[in-house]
Parts: sequence; C-alpha cells; structure tokens
Amino acid sequence: MACSLTEADKTIIRSIQDRLFTVGSLLASAPGSKMIVPDLEEQDITVLEKRMDALNEELPELKNFILPGGTKDASMCHIARCVCRRAERLITHVGETETLDEQIIPYINRLSDYLFVLSRKMVLDAQAAEVIWKPGNRS
Repeated sequence: MACSLTEADKTIIRSIQDRLFTVGSLLASAPGSKMIVPDLEEQDITVLEKRMDALNEELPELKNFILPGGTKDASMCHIARCVCRRAERLITHVGETETLDEQIIPYINRLSDYLFVLSRKMVLDAQAAEVIWKPGNRS
C-alpha cells in the first residue's frame, strides 16, 4: 500500500527533517561556539500547529484513547511520536543543567502531537478503524 501523505504533509515532513538537524546542531554545539547553527524559530512550531488544526478539521472528534496502529504508515507515525516524547524528556533533563534554545522543547512537543494527528488522518484515509483503548482488556 502506498503512503497516504498529502503533498502538504510531504512538504512539512521535509521541513521537519531540516529542523531536526537544526535541533541536533543546537544540542551538539557548546555555548559560545563559533559553529554556525541555524535558528529554530517560533514559526516552525506554528507551522506544525496550523497543520494539526487543518488535519483535525477532517477527523472525527477524539472521545477515547486510541491504541497505536490502524495501518503500517500510521504505526510508523506512532513510533516516531514515541521517539519524540523520549527525546523531549531527555532534552528537558539536559535543560536542567545546560542552557538550551528556548524553542527546542516546544518544537519537539508539537512535533509529537503532529505525528499523532497525522497517524489518525492516515487511518481515516485508509478507511481503517482506530483501535479504542479499553482499560484492563486482556484479550
């Protein structure tokens, strides 16, 4: 099955890849370093938020927690989302002792949210069912 990304999301994902290299550069460079590192800007976060808003307009209201899955592509978005959450926790920990660019943590947080919404849209586009989490269900 072909990936169900729209051109808008393909463009955003290319942008995300660039911004993740920026985040990595910011985290890897020492304060006062002469290394030229591009800026991570509030607009980068706004792009993700606006795209999430547009995607959410097409999605049914989320009334339950859902389990990752639905389609292979959506599952990959869920995995990437989990990696973002883990990175956010680690970066937050680093920020307790080091000075960080103030946009890094909000960007990674919004990125994980975007990946969640994108996964839901992929499931919808594939006409697959979201798997609702039923606490305590062992079957």
